Amino acid sequence: MFNEFQSFNMFPVTISEIVTNVIVALICGLFIAHIYKKSYRGAGYSAAFVNSMIILTIITAIVIMVIGNNLARAFGLVGAMSIIRFRTAVKDTQDIVFLFFGLAIGMAAGVGYHKMAIFGSVFVGIIILILTKSNFTSTRQDEYLLQFAYAAKGDTSTPYLPILNKFCRRHNIINAKTIENQGIMELSYYVKFKNISRNPEFIKALDNTHGVKNINLFFDEEQI
Repeated sequence: MFNEFQSFNMFPVTISEIVTNVIVALICGLFIAHIYKKSYRGAGYSAAFVNSMIILTIITAIVIMVIGNNLARAFGLVGAMSIIRFRTAVKDTQDIVFLFFGLAIGMAAGVGYHKMAIFGSVFVGIIILILTKSNFTSTRQDEYLLQFAYAAKGDTSTPYLPILNKFCRRHNIINAKTIENQGIMELSYYVKFKNISRNPEFIKALDNTHGVKNINLFFDEEQI
């Protein structure tokens, strides 16, 4: 009885069904790769990873067709896959999401649920793009890192402080370093502006302040 259950195929796969399932998996895999390219925001973009997602979707569809509803094949595949050790570290959490995305769509294509595979790819892809473009889940960062050099030249006054008080809601000094034999101080502040749109005006006013030079304003790891 158990042997009959193992060999029982409720949905026999024909050649045309195999070709159709693989083509649907390929199309969906290409679409997922396109969504990944559009939504990726990191610095370490990997073309090999994108190609792997496409191949993964196709391979998953083939594996699902091989297994069918055969219990022995399913357990055999689990045993075979357990031998493989994946050593590549996934840098971004979103990369893991796309891997599962490709697996799920490949499974849907493999069992012949073409409408589900296509609809799922489009629907999830649109959601990913909306979340990426709208920055819906991002927290607003309003603190900047300000760095500049100030040549005191024996003057004990701080002419740059009125500029900071005028444009900044809050400013906290985090580092001050003196360059030997030059009379120059390198200052670093965390600043929160009253009006972010006036940043260029602030930099211009600070640049025109006597003794101030080499101004750098950083926000979200990008120099302004």
